[in-house]
Amino acid sequence: MIKNNQHKYSISAMCKVLQLPRSTYYYESKERAAVDDVTSDVIDIFQASRQNYGTRKIKVELKKRGRIVSRRRIGRIMQEQGLVSTYTIAQFKPHAKSCNESEQKNELNRKFDQEEEMTAIVSDLTYVRVKQKWHYVCVFVDLFNREIVGYSAGLNKDALLVYRAFASIKGDLRNIQLFHTDRGNEFKNKLMDDALETFNIQRSLSMKGCPYDNAVAEATFKIIKTEFMKGQHFDSLEELTRELHDYVHWFNHIRIHGTLGYVSPIDYKLEHLKKFV
Repeated sequence: MIKNNQHKYSISAMCKVLQLPRSTYYYESKERAAVDDVTSDVIDIFQASRQNYGTRKIKVELKKRGRIVSRRRIGRIMQEQGLVSTYTIAQFKPHAKSCNESEQKNELNRKFDQEEEMTAIVSDLTYVRVKQKWHYVCVFVDLFNREIVGYSAGLNKDALLVYRAFASIKGDLRNIQLFHTDRGNEFKNKLMDDALETFNIQRSLSMKGCPYDNAVAEATFKIIKTEFMKGQHFDSLEELTRELHDYVHWFNHIRIHGTLGYVSPIDYKLEHLKKFV
């Protein structure tokens, strides 16, 4: 009431009439303003994350802004403001698909933490609905910083889709030492064999029927399905490609990753480079 009428009467006079100490009024006003600021920051961070961040990552972003807020309080604010993250935890569901019987071993052997960029690249693909037809997306992920270094989208789940994602990788492909995937025929074929041989890249294949051997690629696609594909409607391959490009940029440059200490893949790489300057 005092705040709503302070343009008419002095705060001192209203506090005197209401028998309220001025110090109490100023303290309450300050506390309320702080609460409003935290709520505003939570909403801002949530919207900037494309409505994907939950309490854990919002807490990290708030700390960057100089605010130490508990996850419980953040959760309460999100509930009050109707902020529901699109992120969900899903269990792996095996799908029957053709695979090759190559004797190629699992050279990666679940060594998902790499100390140098572009040392080991993993890849996978998934499907997405475009109008009334299934289309497919393929991504290449650098195990060093979880950056999506190559990607493609297309109508067919084939070797060409994988090859175009491989060709989209920027930089010297000869620096890549290991390329790991599952045993899908899209990855083990003459087109990819020739490409890997050209750049002297060693191949690694997961054990048959074991998704954990390619866990980083699987996890990346779980994120992409939840944050990029869920609830989206694409009218054409061109639209899918354009939106995928925009998402990959956000994923690499802005989205914070728990496995990287809550920084983006690009920031993680830049911090690594500073150590050698």
